[in-house]
Amino acid sequence: MTESNRILSKKDLTKLAFRSLFLQASFNYERMQAGGWLYSMLPFLRKIHKDDKKLSEAMKDNMEFINTHPTLVGFLMGLLLSLEEKNEDRNLIKGLKVALFAPLAGIGDALFWFTLLPIVAGISASFAIQGSLIGPLIFFAVYVGVFALRIVLTHMGYQLGTSAIEIIKTGSQSIAKSATILGSTVIGGLIAAYVHINVLSEIKINSEHSVALQADFFDKIFPNLLPLSFTLLMFYFLKKKKTSPVVLIGVTFLFAIVLSFLGVL
Repeated sequence: MTESNRILSKKDLTKLAFRSLFLQASFNYERMQAGGWLYSMLPFLRKIHKDDKKLSEAMKDNMEFINTHPTLVGFLMGLLLSLEEKNEDRNLIKGLKVALFAPLAGIGDALFWFTLLPIVAGISASFAIQGSLIGPLIFFAVYVGVFALRIVLTHMGYQLGTSAIEIIKTGSQSIAKSATILGSTVIGGLIAAYVHINVLSEIKINSEHSVALQADFFDKIFPNLLPLSFTLLMFYFLKKKKTSPVVLIGVTFLFAIVLSFLGVL
């Protein structure tokens, strides 16, 4: 795609990088960062989609669950906007979003929160304890560099999308199918990571022996069976019964408190 065919300018992408700061401004249990994600993307979706129906579809897709790293999110935003710009299949765009947000979160956490910033903070603190201004200056400079990386990655994601657009078009069906499979796998992993249900109850066999329901029964038959079953039950109420997520969250809290009080969980 040539410069003249692009809808979004380099200035727009830089604005997108700054708007990505709002990613974590609207956390909720149902969709995590979705509100901040859509708010960041909205001006550029409006610029791309002049038709209200297409804009509505794009907004709906961008309000789906997402939880990724705030520093690397610009890369994903730029990549997806390049596909929006070319009116690619919505299933392909959704599939790539679901497939990529979790790996980017893992990479970002490992690179920034668990490696770079703790090391720099330790070095800076050692200087600060000695009364040197070099410590806070080093940490500030690194943090500014991490912030500036948002802009670079946002442009990089968009450029990657535009340069690979023909490849994506040629194999759009296979890419969409692969992205959907990967996305489903990621969501399955998220269930095990986010949902924890441990049954504390034990069945007494005799005065000396007992069977722990969680360790000796559920985990032996099917590890994470309870989190999976609970997630599927919530999905059933959401999709089939059209139950409000707020109601499901409230009921979940209530059951957790009651069963914990009774010593079941």
